[in-house]
Amino acid sequence: MEDYAWVIEYLPAGHAEALRREPVVQLLGTRFFTLLEATVSPTASIVIGQKVCVGKEGRQEVSHIRGRIKYDDLTNGAREFLPVMIKRAVGERETDFVGFINNARPISIRVHTLDLLPGIGKKNMESLLKEREAKPFESLTDIHTRVPTLADPVGVFVHRIMSELQGNEKYYLFTKPPFVPRPGGRY
Repeated sequence: MEDYAWVIEYLPAGHAEALRREPVVQLLGTRFFTLLEATVSPTASIVIGQKVCVGKEGRQEVSHIRGRIKYDDLTNGAREFLPVMIKRAVGERETDFVGFINNARPISIRVHTLDLLPGIGKKNMESLLKEREAKPFESLTDIHTRVPTLADPVGVFVHRIMSELQGNEKYYLFTKPPFVPRPGGRY
């Protein structure tokens, strides 16, 4: 469950096809990168990129959460702004991502968790494992300094999170899998 989210789109008149015209925001959760849509409180002033409370307690800008949405439900503006916000999130949660690199383990005999990150081939993975064994990484800059063949550690995470949000991955490392209703089942 997300407690906070960043505004990635603000529709003051709501969706064009909606019967009820009310202000709507599209949000990116700060913890699990959950895509959400919510209605805006009448007294709120919303700015794209703003962090808002979406938890049960303390909501001011958001009146209620309409629900989780898929990447395909985002507006074009939200899709363009999404990588910028993910990059900001990775920067703000740097210790979590450095910890991910420091603690990544094999998934099976043939696949390591680091193999799932784009741009990390066998050579970079071996370098990362060797360097973290000598001394755990302390920051994303430290990763880039000690493994210079890895072009952009932040970009690696942004690319992976975007791919997960688009539903292109078998394993979900940073997001929750998209909701898929069961055929003939209840929601």
